[in-house]
Amino acid sequence: MLTWLIFTPTIGAAVVAALPRRRAGAARWVGWLASLATLGLAVRLFQAFVPGSGEMQFVVRRPWVPLLGIEYALGVDGISLLLVMLTAVIFPIALLSSWGAIAEKVREFTVAMLLLETAVLGTFLSLDLLLFYVFWEAVLVPMYFLIGIWGGPQRTYAANKFILYTMAGSVLMLVAIIAFYLTAAPAGARTFDLLRLQEAAPPSGLAPWLFAAFTLAFAVKVPLWPLHTWLPDAHVEAPTAGSVILAALLLKMGTYGFLRFSLGLFPQVAVTAAPLLLALGVVGVIYGGIVSWAQPDLKRLVAFSSVSHLGLVTLGIFALTTEALQGALLQMVNHGISTGGLFLIVGVLYDRLHTRAIADYGGVAALMPRFAALFTIVLLSSAAVPSTNGFVGEFLILLGTFHRSPPLAVLAVSGVILSVIYLLWAYQKVMQGPVRAKTPERLVEVNAREALVFLPLVVLIFWIGLYPSPLLRRSEASVRAVVERVERRTQGAVTPGRPVAGTPGAVAGRIPPLGAR
Repeated sequence: MLTWLIFTPTIGAAVVAALPRRRAGAARWVGWLASLATLGLAVRLFQAFVPGSGEMQFVVRRPWVPLLGIEYALGVDGISLLLVMLTAVIFPIALLSSWGAIAEKVREFTVAMLLLETAVLGTFLSLDLLLFYVFWEAVLVPMYFLIGIWGGPQRTYAANKFILYTMAGSVLMLVAIIAFYLTAAPAGARTFDLLRLQEAAPPSGLAPWLFAAFTLAFAVKVPLWPLHTWLPDAHVEAPTAGSVILAALLLKMGTYGFLRFSLGLFPQVAVTAAPLLLALGVVGVIYGGIVSWAQPDLKRLVAFSSVSHLGLVTLGIFALTTEALQGALLQMVNHGISTGGLFLIVGVLYDRLHTRAIADYGGVAALMPRFAALFTIVLLSSAAVPSTNGFVGEFLILLGTFHRSPPLAVLAVSGVILSVIYLLWAYQKVMQGPVRAKTPERLVEVNAREALVFLPLVVLIFWIGLYPSPLLRRSEASVRAVVERVERRTQGAVTPGRPVAGTPGAVAGRIPPLGAR
């Protein structure tokens, strides 16, 4: 099932590539139907997944390069399941949203999007380190062309900056993978198998360097402050569909890497480095909130908000408590829904007036009331208002972080408050007050296709906000397994009296609260 899930978009891309270039409509439909078929497989996987197990399920193993111990190995647990579902939901939405905005080279655009979906799914499902790296790097190619061909006026600069930043981090990770492969096991037992390497241990003097290389690559992708400078340019210059994929999925590859590899392969070092990463996460939360508020460009405002939101996710991961980790995982999904929705909102406005400047808008709600309702729902989700999806994730992160460090939780709350302020400020400037557009007749209500783009996001916002149990139930055992692995591997650097992992308030590795060290 996992192989079909990953390569169904590739099959769709091959069909689209075989179409004559003049048949843009057929290319759009074939691409969209291929992404819907992938969604159908993902829903089947979600239904068949057995909750309560922290083990990998639906494992596929085939020799790839047996001489070097490289396998085509796939598997899914409660962590990757949620991100696979997010990927499968977001791509049909992004493709449908592009129908009105992408008019040139439609066939090539659709092929790039479908190949990108294959690479993202492969990244989340790989169980072999080298296979993971191949998919990780494969993401860069279609994303580079999406920004560089269909982007804004500064698209070449933004695409090159995106590639340079992410490649620099990725090359370091490749060196770390090779070093881990050579040192973690004797020559006859060398492997790139993630599950076996999680039980191995590189030399103690080398482990911090390997952890740093992996974590730096993921931090660039998140992006974690101060490595975020490529993000606003890439977001602003990318087409709307590219921005949606970038925010909803590509940034999650970094936080997924923290969870799966930084904690999974180097638990002792992760515990030692946690205070630094927690500090960077909190700085990102506050910095992203303040800088978002200062943006005159609506798309740039949404881009900087990701720095703040993903700083909170980083905080949840390295708080190393069961609640915070599960909240961080859920917040990855929530951020994909809410920020993806905000970029679609910006795209609707840009399609009408061809400007992203906040000062060019005003009074839009009076002319586009249905659009105003959609904007309000997505805004409430991003601001984490109770009964929306964002609230559940942020609540769990803050609850878990409070067990680790009450001051950090308080500082993170200040960033959450900032997000409410800049989102409401942007809504007031754009949607309320007098109409300031020079061509108000172009501010027409959302059409049926645009409404269909937003419909699944609205459903997910309230479904997860009111009934998150199906997602939490499927991810709980896998998150608990991560916490217990970190605790097991860090025995010795313990503080007596801490709760047992997996129970409320559990702290991985029995890490003492920051202030108690």
